[in-house]
Amino acid sequence: MRGKQAPKRVLDPDTQFHSVTIAKLINYVMHSGKKSVAEGIVYGAFAIISEKTKQDPIQVFEQALKNVTPVLEVRSRRVGGSNFQVPIEVRGGRKLALAFRWILGAARSRKGKSMSHRLAEEIMSAANNEGSAIKKREDVHRMAESNRAFAHFA
Repeated sequence: MRGKQAPKRVLDPDTQFHSVTIAKLINYVMHSGKKSVAEGIVYGAFAIISEKTKQDPIQVFEQALKNVTPVLEVRSRRVGGSNFQVPIEVRGGRKLALAFRWILGAARSRKGKSMSHRLAEEIMSAANNEGSAIKKREDVHRMAESNRAFAHFA
């Protein structure tokens, strides 16, 4: 890696819930710099969540994040001419990034409704330990578990 690593930017909390994690989610939803559209999608999803579950949408969202966040993942490592899938613990920032990516990917792959509806449904199903994002985390954990024999290469 050439040069020095870029410093981490401090993210301002979002306007409605004053949460940095929700601001991060808004940035992940955003396409082509259209932040107001992304805010509309996320806040709309939270309105749908509070309407359907009669609970605080932030608590539902945090539960969904906790359920989707991975603990282990596999990294490819070349040892003696062959590649091994080595299980490695996931670090803090990457955990959140993967969780957001999986939730949004699952929401985007759903068909039919508006993005805020799809995102709300995916967050609610993730909070209940079901849905595509949870399945993705289970697949990653299963892969890490099956390659546990190569953990000494880490």
